[in-house]
Amino acid sequence: MDLYEYQARDLFEQHGVPVLRGIVADTPEQAEAAATELGGGVVVVKAQVKTGGRGKAGGVKLAKSPAEAKDAAEAILGLDIKGHTVHRVMVAEGAAIKEEYYFSVLLDRANRSYLAMCSYEGGMEIEQLAEERPEALAKVEVDPAAGIDAAKAEEIVRAARFPEELVTKVAPVIVTLYDVFVKEDATLVEVNPLVLTEAGDIIALDGKISLDENAEFRQPGHAELEDKAATDPLEAKAKESDLNYVKLDGQVGIIGNGAGLVMSTLDVVAYAGERHGGVKPANFLDIGGGASAEVMAAGLDVILNDTDVKSVFVNVFGGITACDEVANGIVKALEILGDEASKPLVVRLDGNNVEEGRRILADAAHPLVTVVDTMDEAADKAAELAAA
Repeated sequence: MDLYEYQARDLFEQHGVPVLRGIVADTPEQAEAAATELGGGVVVVKAQVKTGGRGKAGGVKLAKSPAEAKDAAEAILGLDIKGHTVHRVMVAEGAAIKEEYYFSVLLDRANRSYLAMCSYEGGMEIEQLAEERPEALAKVEVDPAAGIDAAKAEEIVRAARFPEELVTKVAPVIVTLYDVFVKEDATLVEVNPLVLTEAGDIIALDGKISLDENAEFRQPGHAELEDKAATDPLEAKAKESDLNYVKLDGQVGIIGNGAGLVMSTLDVVAYAGERHGGVKPANFLDIGGGASAEVMAAGLDVILNDTDVKSVFVNVFGGITACDEVANGIVKALEILGDEASKPLVVRLDGNNVEEGRRILADAAHPLVTVVDTMDEAADKAAELAAA
């Protein structure tokens, strides 16, 4: 889960990272009041969207008075920044910036470790810096068992070619940022820019945090950080039922057991759809190893409530959960859903107890269900029905 900047700022403050005061506002009037609360002087009004490039898009404006802050918010609210509409701004204290730096720590999946990145040059997009001047970006592997202590932080700062007089200023902030990374179960903590003020203070001026949703069980407070208004309602509904669901932009609803099988199903449906007017998969939905009636009903309920879906492809390979159990789950799920089940289902079963599973579906003879033996033929049928 990616956080908004104001949420990252708040987490930084909770863990002792030096930050400036900031107040969120949903209207120009609230922005004006926020600027007044922050002292009535120079503030920065910043669009709160989960994407970069805000400054270039006009989403960051300097204001020298509460009235200017109101005008800035009026200009920013409603902006489209890389497909993200601005519904909220943060009004932050201004800072007399002397220098700008960059720091991040992230999960390096490829090397099964953490990676710290640091640069004496900040404020620009790090991808651009890495491409144009890779020598300016230090990359230091971090052993998860050892973490970042004072010595490691100084190693990182020196690798980034900071002047020696700044090492002892910047290193303690890096230690604290790593503390945020670990204690909040983050996969990324980034500060761009990390600034040196004219007064000689090191401040995290703009933060980005991505949280590991797999750690939600030990981070109950993270649920409050989720932007439910921006969450797709079908994805929210699936999450309530503990389903692995991702909304796509096609017309064939997909249900499978196992992520690999579902990914393959997306491919064969997309390929088959080319023969039927460009029909595409409407979702990723993995019901996992168990396909009980309740799980199947929950999955079908989500997919059938997608107005874009014209047909559903249930693709199951019986393993630990045998095909007869899956078939019984489908039959009972359709009974549970009743009239809510109104779109054709193409079912392909294979694997353990497949003949019994097909017999159960044949005996049920549900008018919406078509059983097809092979995956390719089933995908073609589902695409045909969606295009009809």
